[in-house]
Amino acid sequence: MRIGIVGLGYWGSKHVRVLSTLSDVDDVVVHDANASRMEVIAAAFPSVRQAPSLEALLASVDGLVIATQPSSHATIAREALARGVHVLVEKPLALASDDARQLVAMAAAARTTLMVGHTFAYNPAVRALRDLIRRGELGDVLHVDSERLNLGLYQSDCDVLWDLAPHDISIVNSITGTSPTSVRCWGRGHIDRSVTDNAYLMLDYEETGTQAVVHVSWLSPHRVRRLTVVGSQRMAVFDDLANDERLRVFDKGVTPAEVTQAHDQPMTYRYGDIHAPYIPFQEPLLLEDQHFVECIRTGNPPLTGGEAGLDVVRTLEAASVSLQTGTEVRLDEINLADAHRAHPPVLVLR
Repeated sequence: MRIGIVGLGYWGSKHVRVLSTLSDVDDVVVHDANASRMEVIAAAFPSVRQAPSLEALLASVDGLVIATQPSSHATIAREALARGVHVLVEKPLALASDDARQLVAMAAAARTTLMVGHTFAYNPAVRALRDLIRRGELGDVLHVDSERLNLGLYQSDCDVLWDLAPHDISIVNSITGTSPTSVRCWGRGHIDRSVTDNAYLMLDYEETGTQAVVHVSWLSPHRVRRLTVVGSQRMAVFDDLANDERLRVFDKGVTPAEVTQAHDQPMTYRYGDIHAPYIPFQEPLLLEDQHFVECIRTGNPPLTGGEAGLDVVRTLEAASVSLQTGTEVRLDEINLADAHRAHPPVLVLR
């Protein structure tokens, strides 16, 4: 098994570290147009081979991890799939649903693996949360509130929506088992008006009756990675930055009360125990890369396959249109390809 990695920035270097430790991977080959990044990787991982070009890299591997800038994801993935190379693309899969849909079709035609780096789908705490919901321990999922905040890092080819929100959308899609039917989005660019750096998304999931609110920002003094799920029976909080107890379940709730007197309260409140299930730590990226290698070897469909990536891209595209127009956007009533051309989500920093 020979795995290539193109793009040796933040995520690419992490994939090099992880893939170099997998016993099922015989050879790791890397390429980056930035020579200094290649030198750093060569010094840290002497066993990793370097390819002089993307073409040379594609000619020497069975699978490829794409960790370049988002604007290049679709182009490189097309080249790889056309050669029959299995592909893992860091989020987002593409910056337009037409491109994402084409990649899904190419992978299906070539019978190759197309997987998206929605890393939180492999987070053990998120998996535990998803299992709680599927077992009905929270009741019906009424509302999800997600915050992903930090100071920077500003990207050169995408705004905060396309940089951070893929994580939250993929998490909510995973725990609800469906994708949103409509999106409302508001936000603005504060440092550079052409680049949205703080935004809110409201996602409606009609199939489950769930509403999700996502706040993403590059302008927070605090780093926050927290998701709250409000169920009809219990509530749960996933805090990815907690040292321990990353998942906590609250036996709390609100139910309508029978009002017979003018002074009766319209609601009754339940306050119960707080439970933090024991979840052994496993690095999500390690689980993701192991899964990619396993899918290549077995031909099994990946947990975060191309269709999952397409769902996230369509949602982000609709959010970008909503941000520009100030209206709610239903994903089944809009030609997202035309909307994308009218309101492109990628805004280049001046």
